[in-house]
Amino acid sequence: MSLEIKNRVQSSSLKTLDLDVFYPKMELVSLDIKPWLKNDLLVIEKDFREHLNLFKWDKFKNKAVAIKCSVDAIVPHWAYMLISSKLKSLNIANVIGNIKNLELLLIKQAVNNYDFSDYNNKPIIIKGCSDQKLPLASYSIVLEKLQPIAKSIMFGEACSSVPVYKSKK
Repeated sequence: MSLEIKNRVQSSSLKTLDLDVFYPKMELVSLDIKPWLKNDLLVIEKDFREHLNLFKWDKFKNKAVAIKCSVDAIVPHWAYMLISSKLKSLNIANVIGNIKNLELLLIKQAVNNYDFSDYNNKPIIIKGCSDQKLPLASYSIVLEKLQPIAKSIMFGEACSSVPVYKSKK
């Protein structure tokens, strides 16, 4: 009598989703506008625009940029918008804020562009171990996409998952 070992997880309709697929592949960097301010305190429009025009933007090629000011200064919103607009015109992903804001924005864009059709009406495990330290909000972003289409959602590994959601269909 032969005892055949079957991998029931592999033969089931269970789908595993590793959130690492959504983590930005490019380097995330900050652009601090502090040096562009007069006395590290305020924006002089003429000087600010000159900095904008003389700045070497090519150093941000193939990177994503968080635009910030590291000092408590008087910075009008349009100053940040000028920088963001310049980066966008050079096809450089950016956000006005910190690296965590940038990371989350890029994850949300990746989730919104992902094809989830393979997960339709299937039980799904969101992989528990990740190579990246993903922001906690990433899980909400993914759930927003999966919950309307999933049969069920669990967190962890197939051998020890925690139920998160079950469809009432």
